[in-house]
Amino acid sequence: MAVNLAAKYEKKVDERFKLKSVTEAAVNRDYDWTGVDTIKVYSIPTVGMNDYKRMGKDRYGTANELDNTVQTMTLTRDRSFTFTIDKANNQDTQGVMQAGKALARQIDEVIVPEIDMYRIATMSSAAVANGMTDSGAVDKTNAYEAILTGSEKMDEKKVPQGGRLLYVTPAFYNLIKLDPSFIKSTEIAQKMLINGQVGEIDGMRVIKVPSSYFPANTPFLIVHPVATVAAQKLEDYKTHDNPPGINGWLVEGRKRYDAFVLDNKKDALYVHQTSASGGE
Repeated sequence: MAVNLAAKYEKKVDERFKLKSVTEAAVNRDYDWTGVDTIKVYSIPTVGMNDYKRMGKDRYGTANELDNTVQTMTLTRDRSFTFTIDKANNQDTQGVMQAGKALARQIDEVIVPEIDMYRIATMSSAAVANGMTDSGAVDKTNAYEAILTGSEKMDEKKVPQGGRLLYVTPAFYNLIKLDPSFIKSTEIAQKMLINGQVGEIDGMRVIKVPSSYFPANTPFLIVHPVATVAAQKLEDYKTHDNPPGINGWLVEGRKRYDAFVLDNKKDALYVHQTSASGGE
């Protein structure tokens, strides 16, 4: 005789792990996109010094008209999502398919990570294009030195020392701690100030980020928030109760955002890349 055993589904959902934004501290919002999708930013150059002449004309040198350049920043990211929840499905799963919680889950697990990854990719690409980069395999014998090299290059470019952030993959962070030249007791600060921060190295706050957030073969990135402008034009989320054709809920969302590196601030970004065949 067959015996049918009872089964019970719990109301508590097995939620996935999620992270708050890890790049908010790495960007600035110095420009306003209200009413426009494009902003133009002037850059004004300087002129060289001359030896003053005590006789004749043009004693200060030849005067040329001061010119300028314009950087155009146009928003390109216009992203959206949508899903439905049938009322019967919500009833028959003990109410766990709640539209509000599903929307929050979408924001935490999809939208926030996408923006973080986009910003990190934008900053990394700008650093490479500007030559503020080094390449080569890193291991526990040279991880700390690789960081100091990046910090030195920023110093030479007169990048402000205060406020720099060091983004690292978990694997590279482990290499730092294994590097015999790295003295943990004097280099790691105990006060954590921003999301994801695990310490401080060479005056830079260290933020450990999953390797999936980084471009391929990128163990770490040094940034100063003056370099990257974060643009958020539109953030709109809607939950429609019993819309036409659906007995339940229709959830829709739209997010317009972008990130731009200022031409005169791009030296405040540095990235290290390993070779394609190398590892972290």
